[in-house]
Amino acid sequence: MRARWALAILAVLVAAAAAWAWTSGAGGSGNGDRDLARGAAIYAEACAACHGANLEGQPDWRARGADGRLPAPPHDATGHTWHHPDRILLDITMRGTAAVVGGGYESNMPGFADTYSEAELRDVLAWIKAQWPDRERAMQERVTAEDRAAN
Repeated sequence: MRARWALAILAVLVAAAAAWAWTSGAGGSGNGDRDLARGAAIYAEACAACHGANLEGQPDWRARGADGRLPAPPHDATGHTWHHPDRILLDITMRGTAAVVGGGYESNMPGFADTYSEAELRDVLAWIKAQWPDRERAMQERVTAEDRAAN
Protein backbone atom coordinates (compact mmCIF):
# COMPACT_ATOMS: atom_id res chain seq x y z
CA MET A 1 0.00 0.00 0.00
CA ARG A 2 2.84 2.41 0.87
CA ALA A 3 4.47 1.69 -2.48
CA ARG A 4 1.28 2.74 -4.27
CA TRP A 5 1.14 6.00 -2.31
CA ALA A 6 4.79 6.66 -3.03
CA LEU A 7 4.20 6.05 -6.74
CA ALA A 8 1.12 8.29 -6.69
CA ILE A 9 3.05 11.10 -5.00
CA LEU A 10 5.91 10.66 -7.45
CA ALA A 11 3.47 10.81 -10.37
CA VAL A 12 1.97 14.04 -9.02
CA LEU A 13 5.43 15.59 -8.62
CA VAL A 14 6.43 14.60 -12.16
CA ALA A 15 3.17 16.02 -13.53
CA ALA A 16 3.70 19.26 -11.60
CA ALA A 17 7.26 19.58 -12.89
CA ALA A 18 6.07 18.98 -16.45
CA ALA A 19 3.31 21.57 -16.07
CA TRP A 20 5.80 24.08 -14.68
CA ALA A 21 8.19 23.45 -17.58
CA TRP A 22 5.36 23.81 -20.09
CA THR A 23 4.03 27.10 -18.71
CA SER A 24 7.49 28.57 -18.11
CA GLY A 25 8.36 28.29 -21.77
CA ALA A 26 10.29 25.06 -21.87
CA GLY A 27 7.49 23.20 -23.58
CA GLY A 28 4.63 25.43 -24.62
CA SER A 29 6.68 27.98 -26.48
CA GLY A 30 8.86 25.40 -28.16
CA ASN A 31 11.96 26.81 -26.44
CA GLY A 32 12.89 23.64 -24.55
CA ASP A 33 15.24 22.31 -27.22
CA ARG A 34 16.29 25.67 -28.66
CA ASP A 35 19.68 27.30 -28.19
CA LEU A 36 18.67 30.71 -26.87
CA ALA A 37 22.26 31.96 -26.64
CA ARG A 38 22.77 31.16 -30.32
CA GLY A 39 19.44 32.81 -31.12
CA ALA A 40 20.47 35.97 -29.25
CA ALA A 41 23.82 36.07 -31.05
CA ILE A 42 22.24 35.66 -34.49
CA TYR A 43 19.59 38.26 -33.65
CA ALA A 44 22.34 40.73 -32.69
CA GLU A 45 24.23 39.94 -35.90
CA ALA A 46 21.40 39.85 -38.44
CA CYS A 47 18.26 41.44 -36.99
CA ALA A 48 19.12 44.16 -34.48
CA ALA A 49 20.24 46.68 -37.10
CA CYS A 50 16.62 46.96 -38.30
CA HIS A 51 14.48 45.57 -35.48
CA GLY A 52 16.52 47.14 -32.66
CA ALA A 53 18.89 45.73 -30.08
CA ASN A 54 16.01 45.70 -27.59
CA LEU A 55 13.40 44.46 -30.09
CA GLU A 56 12.00 48.01 -30.32
CA GLY A 57 11.77 48.23 -34.12
CA GLN A 58 12.21 51.35 -36.20
CA PRO A 59 10.46 54.65 -35.44
CA ASP A 60 7.01 55.10 -36.96
CA TRP A 61 6.95 51.44 -37.98
CA ARG A 62 3.26 51.63 -38.90
CA ALA A 63 3.74 54.47 -41.42
CA ARG A 64 5.14 53.79 -44.88
CA GLY A 65 8.41 55.49 -45.68
CA ALA A 66 9.26 57.53 -48.79
CA ASP A 67 9.95 54.24 -50.62
CA GLY A 68 6.40 53.05 -49.86
CA ARG A 69 7.64 50.29 -47.58
CA LEU A 70 6.90 49.81 -43.91
CA PRO A 71 9.81 50.21 -41.48
CA ALA A 72 10.91 47.21 -39.43
CA PRO A 73 8.34 46.51 -36.70
CA PRO A 74 9.23 45.87 -33.08
CA HIS A 75 9.44 42.28 -31.91
CA ASP A 76 8.66 43.18 -28.32
CA ALA A 77 5.18 43.26 -26.78
CA THR A 78 4.37 46.56 -28.53
CA GLY A 79 4.61 45.01 -31.98
CA HIS A 80 2.56 42.40 -33.76
CA THR A 81 5.03 39.53 -34.06
CA TRP A 82 3.28 37.62 -31.28
CA HIS A 83 0.02 37.71 -33.26
CA HIS A 84 1.48 35.27 -35.80
CA PRO A 85 1.91 31.49 -35.51
CA ASP A 86 5.35 29.91 -35.54
CA ARG A 87 4.83 28.62 -39.08
CA ILE A 88 4.38 32.13 -40.48
CA LEU A 89 7.22 33.63 -38.42
CA LEU A 90 9.63 30.97 -39.63
CA ASP A 91 8.47 31.37 -43.24
CA ILE A 92 9.03 35.14 -43.09
CA THR A 93 12.49 34.75 -41.59
CA MET A 94 13.45 32.11 -44.13
CA ARG A 95 11.97 33.60 -47.31
CA GLY A 96 11.34 37.27 -46.50
CA THR A 97 8.11 39.19 -46.08
CA ALA A 98 7.52 39.95 -49.78
CA ALA A 99 7.80 36.26 -50.71
CA VAL A 100 5.36 35.25 -47.99
CA VAL A 101 2.81 38.01 -48.62
CA GLY A 102 3.08 37.81 -52.41
CA GLY A 103 0.96 39.84 -54.81
CA GLY A 104 3.71 42.34 -55.53
CA TYR A 105 4.07 43.35 -51.88
CA GLU A 106 7.40 45.10 -51.27
CA SER A 107 9.38 44.85 -48.07
CA ASN A 108 12.91 45.48 -46.85
CA MET A 109 12.79 42.24 -44.84
CA PRO A 110 15.01 39.72 -46.62
CA GLY A 111 14.89 35.98 -46.21
CA PHE A 112 17.76 34.39 -44.31
CA ALA A 113 17.51 30.77 -45.50
CA ASP A 114 20.68 31.16 -47.56
CA THR A 115 22.59 32.52 -44.55
CA TYR A 116 21.26 30.53 -41.61
CA SER A 117 19.85 27.04 -41.15
CA GLU A 118 16.25 26.45 -40.17
CA ALA A 119 17.44 25.37 -36.72
CA GLU A 120 19.37 28.63 -36.29
CA LEU A 121 16.35 30.69 -37.33
CA ARG A 122 14.15 28.73 -34.94
CA ASP A 123 16.66 29.63 -32.21
CA VAL A 124 16.30 33.32 -33.10
CA LEU A 125 12.51 33.08 -32.93
CA ALA A 126 12.70 31.21 -29.63
CA TRP A 127 14.98 33.90 -28.21
CA ILE A 128 12.58 36.64 -29.34
CA LYS A 129 9.63 34.81 -27.78
CA ALA A 130 11.56 34.33 -24.54
CA GLN A 131 11.73 38.13 -24.22
CA TRP A 132 7.95 38.56 -24.29
CA PRO A 133 5.80 38.95 -21.21
CA ASP A 134 3.76 35.90 -20.23
CA ARG A 135 0.53 37.30 -21.71
CA GLU A 136 1.95 37.78 -25.22
CA ARG A 137 3.80 34.47 -25.11
CA ALA A 138 0.62 32.64 -24.08
CA MET A 139 -1.39 34.33 -26.84
CA GLN A 140 1.23 33.43 -29.45
CA GLU A 141 1.30 29.83 -28.22
CA ARG A 142 -2.48 29.70 -28.63
CA VAL A 143 -2.30 31.16 -32.15
CA THR A 144 0.37 28.59 -33.02
CA ALA A 145 -1.71 25.72 -31.62
CA GLU A 146 -4.77 26.87 -33.58
CA ASP A 147 -2.66 27.14 -36.74
CA ARG A 148 -1.27 23.62 -36.25
CA ALA A 149 -4.78 22.24 -35.77
CA ALA A 150 -5.96 23.95 -38.96
CA ASN A 151 -2.98 22.86 -41.08
